[in-house]
Amino acid sequence: MSAAAARGPRVTEAVVTPVAFPDPPLLNASGVHQPWALRTIVEIRTDEGLYGLGETYGDAAHLALVRRTAAALPGLDVFDLADAYRRTAAALDGAAASGDKHGLIGPATREKTLLQVYSPFEVACLDAQGKALGRPVSDLLGGRFRDEVPFSAYLFYKWAGHPGAAPDSFGEALDADGIVRQARAMTERYGFESIKLKGGTRAPEEEVAAVHALRAAFPTHELRLDPNAAWTVETSLQVATETRGLLEYLEDPAPGIDGMAAVARGAAMPLATNMCVVAFEHIAPAFTRNAVQVVLADHHYWGGLRRSLELAAICRTFGVGVSMHSNSHLGISLAAMVHLAGAVPVLDHALDTHTPWQDGTDIVEHPLTFHGGKVSVPTTPGLGVALDRDALARLHENYTRCGITERDDTTYMRRFVPDFTVGRAKW
Repeated sequence: MSAAAARGPRVTEAVVTPVAFPDPPLLNASGVHQPWALRTIVEIRTDEGLYGLGETYGDAAHLALVRRTAAALPGLDVFDLADAYRRTAAALDGAAASGDKHGLIGPATREKTLLQVYSPFEVACLDAQGKALGRPVSDLLGGRFRDEVPFSAYLFYKWAGHPGAAPDSFGEALDADGIVRQARAMTERYGFESIKLKGGTRAPEEEVAAVHALRAAFPTHELRLDPNAAWTVETSLQVATETRGLLEYLEDPAPGIDGMAAVARGAAMPLATNMCVVAFEHIAPAFTRNAVQVVLADHHYWGGLRRSLELAAICRTFGVGVSMHSNSHLGISLAAMVHLAGAVPVLDHALDTHTPWQDGTDIVEHPLTFHGGKVSVPTTPGLGVALDRDALARLHENYTRCGITERDDTTYMRRFVPDFTVGRAKW
């Protein structure tokens, strides 16, 4: 067969649309979520009338780099992901590393920036490939090892509502009782069988008390605690002792590979991370020192779905567990996560997701749904979700009007708590 005969659909246009959607005041070690969460929706259109979707962060610096890459994609064969990567690298040549102000996904580097920009285009190309072939993305990743993907209830300490606004539908959760109420609401609505508490916002003893309260209320659920490296090694070891036998894993208790390795030597439970192992260069030092026992992959910054499968294979080689990290996201990202999780040979733990906090807001026509805490892997072509163009227009209008162009949990927090301090090993 000639090269011409083997030609795949070509990109005629790559459309980049920033969007904003309401976000509750969720507390974390860096501050509190702003009233609007930002995302960027990528749509590639082809000469065969197909389109492919991707989703990524919405911060202004990242958005500018995504737009630079989009301009370089016309003519790309959607099956040529190597060329998509080369075009992304060329478009970003000379660009500085682009990080984030919340600091919850590890340090920024040029390589990580490149992978973050490439990721939504890789997902969009895979979506278009699947539509061209009539196969789901999971098939393009090697096929499904599971038909359903388990997720975890993701709990946050939170205010009743944003200051100056009416209380939201989720209610206040500032103590153990509030956290248990939140967990009941989420597990009853979505059927989650594991529960993760975002910590690092209260004194460690308060968060330990919340874990004990959750265990009393949910005796058979898996529990996790994630303080986003807000503790010293000493505090981490104390918390590990006080939660012994209660946690499925303790996530990023102390900063860096050194801190995690020190905690791992004395903790009875596994340690998980999405902060100290965030690039392939971190794997050797972290794994050889046994600093982490679970990696929470995130295709948004690991460079897409295929590179995330590479990460999972390395983890399997070293006997390190795999799950997935979540940030505020919409239905395209959820679909990509589900296809990836379906195709990972060994998935040791339920995935994180912020989807419940979006309270039904989305930019896809029929968002994937949770049943018994799980999402079925779509079997229709591509990602299995279709763009709701009316919703996309509304969320883009939100973006143009909300006045927020980057996520900045710390500055927003200091509007209401002027002496708020942020930093690793805070307690």
